Amino acid sequence: MRRRDDLRFGLAGILGRLLVGGLFTTTRCVRRGQEHYLQFRRKGEPVVFAFWHGHLLPLVHYHRNEGIVVLVSEHGDGEYITRIIHRHGFGAARGSSTRGGARGLRGLVRAARAGRDLALTPDGPRGPRQEFKWGALVAAQLTERPIIPLAVAATRAWHLGSWDRFMIPKPFATIRIVYGPPVWIPRGAGSEDLVALARDLEGELGRLLRVAVGDDVGDSGS
Repeated sequence: MRRRDDLRFGLAGILGRLLVGGLFTTTRCVRRGQEHYLQFRRKGEPVVFAFWHGHLLPLVHYHRNEGIVVLVSEHGDGEYITRIIHRHGFGAARGSSTRGGARGLRGLVRAARAGRDLALTPDGPRGPRQEFKWGALVAAQLTERPIIPLAVAATRAWHLGSWDRFMIPKPFATIRIVYGPPVWIPRGAGSEDLVALARDLEGELGRLLRVAVGDDVGDSGS
């Protein structure tokens, strides 16, 4: 990487950390279903978080400094994302189901074996939006760790014109994060099985999002 590029990416990481931290100082977070992943953390066993690409920003803040390793695409924007999440205490495995996938999977497997949680966006890096690509299940299959599906909603937010309608909560919004029950991917599942499981998880993410959008703000806040 050229020195000028490295400087640009480094500055992006610093600015991203400051901007994200400033934005979320005014927001309130309500979580539901945390027991689904905390049961594994109490035993020191990693999980695989799965959520839509457009929901990434609130999760970067509210799961900061937990050592979670995120699968980040090797396309140009991926380096910016990597620098920003590193500033928030995440790790990154570079690759995707469409480019550099094998290298990304190896990084995820190593991280899971080291006891670190993983995070995947199964509709990334380029969409289609909220379509669960079955390739994202391979990481859970190889690591033999459960998938924890989750969805995020905000009472007030901007949505970018990007393919994922990237969500940026507005100041003083309430963020709702809903976690679903663990889903295990059988070691011997073939491609047809993975396609069916992906459709099931796509439906589950849709259900969780409906809960997050319509949930009464009465659970534990943070």
